This record gives sequence, structure tokens and C-alpha cells, in this order.
Amino acid sequence: MQDTNVLRSKHLIQYGLLAFPLAFVGLPLYMHAPEFYASELQLSLVNLGTALLVLRLIDAIQDPWIGSLSDRYSENRLAIMLLGAGLLAAGFWLLFHPSESAPMLHFSLAVFLSTTGFSVMSINFQSLGGLWQCSPAERTRITGWREGIGLLGLIVAAALPTWLNQNYSPAGGFHLLTLIFLPLLALGFLSFWLWFRKVKLSPVSNTDNLPSSWQSINTSWAKSFFGIYLINNVAAAIPGVLVLFFIKDHLQAEQWIGLFLLLYFMSGVLGMPLWQRLSKVHGKTVVWFWSMLLAVLVFGWAFTLKEGDVVPFAIICVLSGLALGADLALPPAILADNIHQSNTQNLSSRAFSLMNFFTKSSLALATGISLPVLGFLGYQPGVASGASTEPLTLMYALVPSIIKLLAVIWLWRFITRR
Repeated sequence: MQDTNVLRSKHLIQYGLLAFPLAFVGLPLYMHAPEFYASELQLSLVNLGTALLVLRLIDAIQDPWIGSLSDRYSENRLAIMLLGAGLLAAGFWLLFHPSESAPMLHFSLAVFLSTTGFSVMSINFQSLGGLWQCSPAERTRITGWREGIGLLGLIVAAALPTWLNQNYSPAGGFHLLTLIFLPLLALGFLSFWLWFRKVKLSPVSNTDNLPSSWQSINTSWAKSFFGIYLINNVAAAIPGVLVLFFIKDHLQAEQWIGLFLLLYFMSGVLGMPLWQRLSKVHGKTVVWFWSMLLAVLVFGWAFTLKEGDVVPFAIICVLSGLALGADLALPPAILADNIHQSNTQNLSSRAFSLMNFFTKSSLALATGISLPVLGFLGYQPGVASGASTEPLTLMYALVPSIIKLLAVIWLWRFITRR
């Protein structure tokens, strides 16, 4: 067994590699699949949008239930994750090999299988990382490696479909994408299995008669932590929903979209070691507070940008990408610390399932708030420029800064009370 104080890089890589295919699958599932079914199979956007809304609600609501079951049968974690991998692989294959006789039903079933399999895998993946026996300082390394490798998977997923569609038909390109993803998932799971056999995990006490996921959140610490986490994620999700509109219509810089996204995600990856070092010296919660302040200042700057401000926005992408790295690495490590300090390892899957639930809920809230408000204010995508994009700038930059500032104030009170 490895030293419980210092984790070996080999084991961190073995554990983190599974994050690559799990991150890789997200963009094809949520961005490319609806467009593929609309353009290739001529399905109604209204029907696709309605189906996705229902499926996303189911996806978010089932996470606490998945976490509860995973804790109850914690002795079978590896089998549970294998089941999740099977569901994800089957759903992703079905998604890009549609049925011509019942495409809408086929689409809904494929998305349901994919999202359920993804949730089963990711909840247990994060939970087992949180149970890895190590010093508190090392937990930021665990989440840093996991989220950093995941960001690399996201970058590849953003670039690969574009290249495939330039060289193949849509159906042929997505068929090849599926053939690429399935071995990646298998290799990631094999690496995770090797890690699981070698490392020492904290023992889990009797899992009979455990409280539900929602009952397990009923502490002062958990209410504050998840409340801050939700508000912070809503503030981060609104720019994520609107960034393409902002670049195309306000900055008039559509040709730079690829570079902006690359700068953003690569800054998130490269910033992980910085947050890890800072958190060892100053503590994870304090460093998370600093990263939120950085994001507030960055998006306050974005509010001042005008058409053609490509270089300033590139700098904003770098700085906001750094803040993204902290948002990805620090909250899971803080939650894992609390699990160990409160000796609630038997509730670990519930805790991380709630984190997943609030992440997905924040995206739904961001979409449900920002797009209708912009429509009400008169913004029309694709035909707006100059002064007509003022509502877009307000919603993209200023509103998230104000929301994030609320999270900063709450987090400061949280820190000072402790």
C-alpha cells in the first residue's frame, strides 16, 4: 500500500484517467446529438427540446436516489460502476445509430441510458476518490488530477466532432466518434480497476437503515456548503450558456471561438497545480474564496468590452479559466475533507450525488433564467449588434458577477464563523 500521507503519481493517473471518457461524452450527448437528429432525421426542435427538458429533469432528480443505492450496496462499488459503464456504452452507441421507424423514442431511450450510466459512474467515481485514504492536503491533488484530465477530455470532445464532420458525412463521423469513445471508456475503466485493487480506501460502516440523501444534508455545514456551491455554479453557468452568443453578436468575433474555448479550458488545466499549492498553505476554503473574487473581477471587466475587443476577451478567457480550475478542484476536496472529519464515509455517495444534483440544477436554472429574460428584453440571436446587444452584455457579464458576489459574501461568513 502507498504512504497514506503522500499519494503516488502513478495511482493518481490510474484513478484520474476515467475522467477523460466521462468528460469526453458530454458534448456529443448534449450539444451534437440534438442537432444531428434535427438535421439528419428532420425531428421537430420543439419535440427535441421538450424531450431534453424532461430527460434533464429526470437526470437531476435521480442522482440522490443513485447515491443512496450506491451507499447501501457499497460493498459492490466496482460492479455498480461496471453496470453504469454498460448503460453509458449502450446508450451512446444507440444515440448515433438511430432507428428510422421511431427516431424520437429511440433518441429519448438512448439519452436516458447514457445519462443514467454517466450518473452511476460519476457519482461512485467521485465518492471513491473521496474515500481514498490520504492527508487533507493530498485531497486537492486527487480532485486536481481528476478534473484536469477531465478538462483534457472536454477539449478533445470539442475539437474531434468538427474534424470528423469536415471529412465524413454526419452519420459516418458520429459512427467513428462512437468507435473512438468505446475503447476510451474501456481503457479508463481498466485503469480505474487497477487503481481500485492497489490503493487503501477508508472503511465504510454498516449501511443498513441509512438516511436518504436529503436527510443527510440536514446539518448547518452541509446547508451552507451546498447553498454556496449552488449559487456559485448558477453564476458560472449563465456565461457558459451565453458565451457563443456574446462572442458572435457582441464581440463580432465568431472566427475566434475555437481559440477562446481553447484558452479557457487549457487555463483551467494549467491552473490546477497553482490552486493545489495555494490550498496547502492557506486552506481550501480560503483559496476557493479568492478564486470567486477573481471571477467577479473578471466578469466585471467583461461588462465593459466592445465590438472587436478580441485581445481583452482572450485575457478574460485565461483568467476565468483559472477560476474554473478552482471551482472544479476545490469544492469536491472540501466535501471529502468534511466526510472524513465527520466520520460519515458511509454517506459519501449521497454527498457526491447531491453535488451532481446541484451542478445539473444550476445549469437548468441558468438556462431557464437567462434565455427567457433575454427574449423578454428584445435580444434576437444572429441579428443583434452594437447597442442592441446591451441586454446580452448585461446578462452575460454583470448578472453573473452580482450572483457570484452573493456566493462570495456567504462563503466569507462561512469562513469567519468557522
